[in-house]
Amino acid sequence: MVPRAGRPVIHTRGVISDASRPAAARPELRVSPLELFFDLVFVFTVTQLTDSLAHHLDPSGFARVLVMLAVIWWMYDAFIWLTNAMPPQTHPRRGLLLLGMAGFLVISLTVPHAFEGSGVAFGWAYVLVVAVHTGMFARAGVSRRAVARMGQLNLVNAALVVAGGYLQGTTELLLWTAAFALQFANPYLVDLPQFQLRSDHFVERHGLVMIIAFGESVIAIGVGIGDAHLTATLIAAAMLVLAVCVGLWWAYFGEDDDERAVHFMAGLDDARRNRLAVRLYNLGHYLLLLGVILLATGAKSAVAHPEEVLHTDTAGALAVGVALFLAANTAIRRTIGLSPLLPRLVGAAAVLALGLPLGTRVSALAELAGTVALLAVVLGFEELRARRPAAQRARAVPVD
Repeated sequence: MVPRAGRPVIHTRGVISDASRPAAARPELRVSPLELFFDLVFVFTVTQLTDSLAHHLDPSGFARVLVMLAVIWWMYDAFIWLTNAMPPQTHPRRGLLLLGMAGFLVISLTVPHAFEGSGVAFGWAYVLVVAVHTGMFARAGVSRRAVARMGQLNLVNAALVVAGGYLQGTTELLLWTAAFALQFANPYLVDLPQFQLRSDHFVERHGLVMIIAFGESVIAIGVGIGDAHLTATLIAAAMLVLAVCVGLWWAYFGEDDDERAVHFMAGLDDARRNRLAVRLYNLGHYLLLLGVILLATGAKSAVAHPEEVLHTDTAGALAVGVALFLAANTAIRRTIGLSPLLPRLVGAAAVLALGLPLGTRVSALAELAGTVALLAVVLGFEELRARRPAAQRARAVPVD
């Protein structure tokens, strides 16, 4: 995902961006097959979190999923930074990355009962993940002092997670919430400019993670239908869930929005790029992932009983998931200078205002259809608005 030839050179405060360098002088850094394999564990993590929320769709269950996703995503995203700094091109690196993958698999396995006894295994697997990450980063050519500071802070997080696993219940939730809160402070306590970030690989990897997350909503279609006899109504519900996923995919990628993000990020100096990476790709994508998990949770019930009205919590999960995704996506687009913004915010509000009553008063199928219609209107309006100036410019060009 290197900016294509012919794009303008970006200068930011006297810093010549990576995007301005000739392609021959700047080798492309692509996502490796092992990283894609590593991401398969995250598919399972998202599935486990969705299943946990579906079985405990109440404030307590939602709070637990909020915290578990935050704690897991923090270190998972840290491994994206790691492979950006040192691609897994040697056997020792690959072996250590597979060890980290095993740690994430154990974490995923413990998700359903993390607050009922499995939190101990979650915590110690988390310690393993932190140790592998810190040890590998120490060999990545980054300042040892910066890596040591980062490792210490991540170990404090891990200690809070381990302690919570032993104590369980409300105390566990409080300690894991404290670990979540510490994550907001970590970027300000670490010397971020020491970590040189390659924009092409970084943006591409996060885009692939989002595609994996969308896959969870597709999986929810099959889980919701189960072994039920396939009817026209079930097929219609399945197609509508798929259409919602396509709409969110378009909202994220759109007109090469990922390429435009690469270009924007590459035009910044190390300090600004890294701070923005934390805001957009850690916090921002945490909200996007949470939106997808909520959508998948609601979609399971909607597909299972498309002609019935939904419980408020289930209809709310579906509506809030789509609205949260659109709102977070709009905030990200605003930061990197993409437009328009207002249609997506209006769409998010409309999904909340119309989707919830459709699901609870008419049927699950009605909420799905209404959501698809709103996404089509919002994204279609943006497409027409983007094409209109181009058509006007084309008409203004004199013909010989």
